[in-house]
This record gives sequence, structure tokens and C-alpha cells, in this order.
Amino acid sequence: MKGPLFYAKILLFGEYGIIKDSKGLAIPYNFYQGALKISQDLSETAKTSNQNLLNFHNYLNSIEDKDIANFRLDELKTDIDRGMHFDSSIPQGYGVGSSGALVAAIYDKYADNKITILENLTRDKLLKLKEIFSVMESFFHGKSSGLDPLNSYLSIPILINSKNNLEATGIPSQKEGKGAVFLLDSEQVGETEPMVTLFMNKMKNEGFRRMINEDFANYTDACIDNFLHGDVKSLFGNVKQLSKVVLANFKPMIPKAFHKLWQQGIDTNDYYLKLCGSGGGGYILGFTKDYAKTQEILKNYKLELVYRF
Repeated sequence: MKGPLFYAKILLFGEYGIIKDSKGLAIPYNFYQGALKISQDLSETAKTSNQNLLNFHNYLNSIEDKDIANFRLDELKTDIDRGMHFDSSIPQGYGVGSSGALVAAIYDKYADNKITILENLTRDKLLKLKEIFSVMESFFHGKSSGLDPLNSYLSIPILINSKNNLEATGIPSQKEGKGAVFLLDSEQVGETEPMVTLFMNKMKNEGFRRMINEDFANYTDACIDNFLHGDVKSLFGNVKQLSKVVLANFKPMIPKAFHKLWQQGIDTNDYYLKLCGSGGGGYILGFTKDYAKTQEILKNYKLELVYRF
């Protein structure tokens, strides 16, 4: 058995802001994917995944809110006993939704009366899915918005207007231009939970709250609007401002080795960096008007192309 593929996701804009009800834009990233697989002879990685699935099964069995969804847990347990694991190329702790893809795969295979992508995806259905996925993914992160699994499950771009207002959206088709969105590999694993805890503690500070509600939210909203309307010139202006705000206020979420590189991009206008997910490691998201030039400047780092302008 090998189940359908579930893709990684990239939150282009909205990291942390979506916790506080501002806008976000998430897109599927097909370069990485995972699928449920059963095999008898398990590698060490597959054994770890199999054990994680057993723990996840026990969690689903224990959650009190049985209203969220009905799962065929006996069938899930039987498959786990037969050697089921999540065969995935999605790097863990990198901000591209490794646990989200797993949650999407389990829901797809074992939920009764599931909401499917073939239906007319009304706002209510999207919110219901997000709620189910939030409860499911909380097993991995302590607290989850449910957005990563939602993106992986539907495999379409999702615009987050607020917690209770989501919509499937289209993004401009890629062009063969010089500009690009790219991933920069920090070669460090980040953990979501401590970063989110740190953010929530910072939110107790009035100045930080004001910065999130004004500067951060305004630049994020403008970037999303520019990106969806294909206004590349305005997009780069707003991404630069967003990059500045993040460097000034989210330093603990940016690996120390990248503080200088981050500032260098702002000073030279060759590229702009922003967080990809919760930060602390994993990938950093980059925007550039000239990808070939940026590849040369950052030749000592691993880059991956996400989207072309």
C-alpha cells in the first residue's frame, strides 16, 4: 500500500501574524511530499515514524472532543501494526509543514464523512476542516492553527483574511523572469513550540503588540495584496519594509549566523529575507529581483527556487 501524495507548504506571508488574526497566504510546495506506506522490513527512520503514528493514534483515541471527526481508529491501529509509516521527503523542523502533510494523510484515509476537495469548498467547510486539523496537529506542536494540514490536504493556495475568514485563492502564474522567491537553508532544525511561546511572551509587551498590529500587519497585508495582483514593483518595496521589521523585532527567531546576511540584503537591495514558518532554524524565505545574481552572492548557501516572477 502506498497512499496518495501530500505536499509540503510554504506560508509566503503571515508567520506569527495569523496567530493574532491578521492576513496570511499559504501555497503548496510540490518539491517535497509524503505518503502513508505499509512495509514489513522497516528502516530506522520508518520505525520511528511507525512509533509516532502509534502515539498519534493513542492521542486521537484520547481526545475528548469526538465531535471534530469520526476516525476509523481500529483500522488505523491494524495498519500501524502491519508496519505503516509516513514515507516523506519533507524535512522536519524546517517550516514547510512536515506534520501537516502527515495529519492530512491520516484524515484522508481514516476519517468518516470527510470533506473532500471535489466539493464546493464554502467558507464554512474550510473553517470546519481547519478546526479538525487544528485539534489533530496540536499533538505535534502543542498549539496549531490547522493551516498547514489544510494546505497540504487541499493542495491549493489559501488566503487567510482572519481566523474565521479563509478562502481558496489563485496566484498569478509563474513567469520566466529574473525575479524569484526562494528558500535559504539555515542547516539548523527549528522547533515550533518554543518559538511560539517566545512570541506569546513578547506579545505581553505593549510596544511589541503595537508593532505587530500596525507595522507588521500593514506590510504583510500589502505584500499579500501586491503578490496576488502581480504588482511586483510594489511587492519588493513592501517586502523590504517587512524584512526590516522582522530583523528589528524577531531576532531570537532568526538564527544568529544569518543576522548579518539579512541586513546585507536590506542594505544592497540584492535580496530580502523573511521568516518561513516560526523560524529558529529550518528555511528562511527570500525574495529577489535577480535570482542568478543572488545565487552568486549566496553561493556558499543552499538555495531552492519556489516561484518565478
